[in-house]
Amino acid sequence: MRMEETPMSIQPFSRTNRAVQSLPKHLLQFAVDQRYEEYTPVDHAVWRFIMRQNIFFLKEYAHKVYFQGLLDTGISFERIPRIEEMNDILGRIGWGAVAVDGFIPPAAFMEFQAYKVLVIACDMRQIHHIEYTPAPDIVHEAAGHAPIIVDREYSNYLQRFGEVGAKAMQSRRDFELYQAIRHLSILKELPNSDPKEVEEATREVERRQKNLGEPSEMALLSRLHWWTVEYGLIGTPDKPKIYGAGLLSSIGESVSCLEANVKKIPYSVAAQNTPFDITTRQPQLFVSRDFNHLREVLEEFASTMAYQVGGLEGINKAIECNNIATCEYSSGLQVSGTFTEVLTASEECANRPRALPIYLRTTGPTALAFQNKELAGHGKDRHAEGFGAPIGRWRNVHAPPENLSNDQLHSIGIVEGKKATIGFESCVTVSGRVEKILRQDGKLLLITFSDCTVKHGDRVLFDPAWGEFDMVVGEKISSVFNGAADKDAFLEVALVPKERTIKAPSDTRRKKLESLYQQVRDIRERKVGYERLGEIWETQQAQHPDDWLLSMEIFEILDEVGQQPELKERVAKFLKQVALTNKDKQTLVDWGFRLVEYHKMPEYRAIHERSAAH
Repeated sequence: MRMEETPMSIQPFSRTNRAVQSLPKHLLQFAVDQRYEEYTPVDHAVWRFIMRQNIFFLKEYAHKVYFQGLLDTGISFERIPRIEEMNDILGRIGWGAVAVDGFIPPAAFMEFQAYKVLVIACDMRQIHHIEYTPAPDIVHEAAGHAPIIVDREYSNYLQRFGEVGAKAMQSRRDFELYQAIRHLSILKELPNSDPKEVEEATREVERRQKNLGEPSEMALLSRLHWWTVEYGLIGTPDKPKIYGAGLLSSIGESVSCLEANVKKIPYSVAAQNTPFDITTRQPQLFVSRDFNHLREVLEEFASTMAYQVGGLEGINKAIECNNIATCEYSSGLQVSGTFTEVLTASEECANRPRALPIYLRTTGPTALAFQNKELAGHGKDRHAEGFGAPIGRWRNVHAPPENLSNDQLHSIGIVEGKKATIGFESCVTVSGRVEKILRQDGKLLLITFSDCTVKHGDRVLFDPAWGEFDMVVGEKISSVFNGAADKDAFLEVALVPKERTIKAPSDTRRKKLESLYQQVRDIRERKVGYERLGEIWETQQAQHPDDWLLSMEIFEILDEVGQQPELKERVAKFLKQVALTNKDKQTLVDWGFRLVEYHKMPEYRAIHERSAAH
């Protein structure tokens, strides 16, 4: 899948879905074309096997809303869904979906969620990973995430998580770890990957995990997301139900996760301290009492984040992350850039506690915004070399400076076209000619000076030779969050992974196998041509003796129509031999036989008819 197709690829499935239409430009760069025609008959057969297993197993062990949601969203059990079809259905509950290339960066993933858009990794897992895939795929996204969001309480939690996650501070090390995990997941999903390359990639993930340092807000929040949205259990630790998409889409792990050897821990904010490995099964899981419990824990974590705490703690997080971030003043003015320094009050200013910031600095392109919209004339061009601004109250002024009226400003000598000096309680002084006073929504945001000198004690913070000084007004830093306030205007290019997921090409031999799968599919759907199943099976046996799923589909058809008992017996004997000689396939074959029996039951037929009706 190629990123350069983004602008065109999103159009076919966005015309009628409001959630998708609302996406900002900086997120559209992740959208790709689903390329539905590239799914092979084998891909559709793998989807069908997984979905039918889900019907059998998850009806008992998944949260009740999942199974109802599977029917309500109209996701076909027989074939891989189209994104445009999903958008028609999701649009009814206010959500949408876009196709993406594999595992996208957490910040982008969260922001899509905030816009109520599911990102669908459109690759289809290979048959050798039918139980569990180390990389995101369409089973995980479409059959895991989509059905559960029909529950309004859970849907609201998911969107709120996206809003919180989009503001989480992150570091470059986070992105480097993400890249390493993505690379490993791609290698593990390849049918013929080099074991040495996989081993080397595994070591690289481990190395970056060890060198991550103090986890950022995004790293901690990603853990909470993993242990709930992806791998969450609900109910009580002794009798939990499954609701996490990673479990719902993994027929292997959905079975094993409920076994006693997987530790069940009551969910709390402490789950942030438990890291996870996306490429393997999880040794422990967390159990929430209900969906409202998820929201309570999220808000508890959010209350500690820089976007709610602000202040010196928030600015320091921005400096540590060394990425584009935004500091928002109590006036509402937002400074977006790479923060590199914060000054605190000196000891001689006894009326100003040391713990409070008094001046901040950025390096490189910086922009000013209000309510997430860039201020006219205050983009990166004006502040290309960095930005600095004081924070705090003015000396001898008994109100937050952002609340001062024009009359109050005039009374202390601040008038456009005249020289003025503003002394801060922090001992910062600003002296120069007032050129412009900017207000919005009744708040004083910015005073622009010419011929301006800014000092803190003997230190010169701004020299007149540097041009005009735009002094931000605000008593305190009320919020600090990840990224630019106005991402589109800032032209912030999100860190998009350069490595693409790899789709194994179909050679001549593989295409012949795909043809056999298509023939069996046609026979099942058209209900004619049963006499050809023997010839198809013999061809599979001669040319593709390692394949088991096609034989299972043939056995299923023969059992359903009650024809060719001798052929059915031969196919069953082959499948039983596969189970005896291959431990990895034994469970799958056993599940296949179990499904054949289950499909005879009236309850399955009723479910299948409801699904087909959609």
